[in-house]
Amino acid sequence: MSSYASTLGLNLLAALVLMILVWLISLIRRDASIVDSFWGLGFVLLAWLTYSLTDGYGGRSLLLALLVTVWGLRLGIYITWRNWGQGEDRRYQAMRARHGDKFWLVSLGTVFTLQAVLMWIISLVVQLGQIAPQPAHFTWLDIVGVLVWYTGLIFEAGGDWQLARFKADPANKGKVMDQGFWAYTRHPNYFGETLIWWGIFLITLSTPMGVFAAISPLLITYLLLKVSGVSLLERNLTKTKPRYQDYVARTNAFFPWFARRRIVSGTEEIEDTESTTEED
Repeated sequence: MSSYASTLGLNLLAALVLMILVWLISLIRRDASIVDSFWGLGFVLLAWLTYSLTDGYGGRSLLLALLVTVWGLRLGIYITWRNWGQGEDRRYQAMRARHGDKFWLVSLGTVFTLQAVLMWIISLVVQLGQIAPQPAHFTWLDIVGVLVWYTGLIFEAGGDWQLARFKADPANKGKVMDQGFWAYTRHPNYFGETLIWWGIFLITLSTPMGVFAAISPLLITYLLLKVSGVSLLERNLTKTKPRYQDYVARTNAFFPWFARRRIVSGTEEIEDTESTTEED
């Protein structure tokens, strides 16, 4: 138990130190948006720190570190590329305007420290799996977990790539991205990210402390559905995009499924594919 406590404690400290450093950079740049670029990279740091500090089953520990690294690096690179030259995100601009001269201190607690704590809690599923020495072999849960993780990565990375290509074409300005994964779910990237963490949970579930790691995928699923993901974006798009409800009417919000049909003038037809919404 001391191994668990000491490792988890050091990782919490590492997450806090990382985010405080990022906060200091944000003060120099006057751009709190950089916290988003370091979100995935923070998980990579904690995964490899746990790998180096513990004597758990090496195969599973390395597997978890690699899975987190692939996910975290891709996300960090993508967000940095997407935000490059765009200025501070409107969410942080609104906070800066609301808090004025106190924003520098408010952001330390409500943005950077909060993200450090959330990062640590969500990464518990990785840490617990890496620390555990038993079982000292791979199980069927490891295999299923990797498959679920891979499916999630395809949805998240594929959805981001499809959207980036769509938005890069000036002819698509003001239109809905309803092709590829976006034809089956309004948020393929968020759906994919939840699968990634549930897949990692399945890997850790084979270890003695695995059941306690359920807090990690449950938390990230809740955050993406109700706080910073689907719910927040849907509220904004409903207000700013008059025809967003057209897309809502025919496409599932989260879990992928085939587009719904509607009745128009007594006949059944597929909803028109043009609308006015874009995913962040």
